[in-house]
Amino acid sequence: MELIYAAEKLEDQCTSVKAASKLFGGDAVLARSLLARINALKQAETIKDIIVQPTFHFHKLEKKGGRDLEGYFAIDVKSRREQWRIIIQPLNEEGNPYIPCQIDQIAGSVKIVEIAEVSKHYE
Repeated sequence: MELIYAAEKLEDQCTSVKAASKLFGGDAVLARSLLARINALKQAETIKDIIVQPTFHFHKLEKKGGRDLEGYFAIDVKSRREQWRIIIQPLNEEGNPYIPCQIDQIAGSVKIVEIAEVSKHYE
């Protein structure tokens, strides 16, 4: 799959062990796990390859703190026990978000995702 990053700093955090470790306050295990998840996203042919793997815990996001997250999804950086999530948005062949985003219908054809953020989304 093709990955597009919302910001240059975010791309650095997702591709550099040093930057990822800094993001996680020096936690090297979380940093390696983030880079492994990013690698898995890159290796996937479509987003369906990620959805079908229970360890990623792919799930839909909704409104949070006034933010409308319709069309965004999250996967765990490491596990359900960790609070860190990778927030992604499926994009069509032109690089635009699907509106509305019916993931069950498009999963087999989504080959581009935007990495919107890596955060403790539920805090």
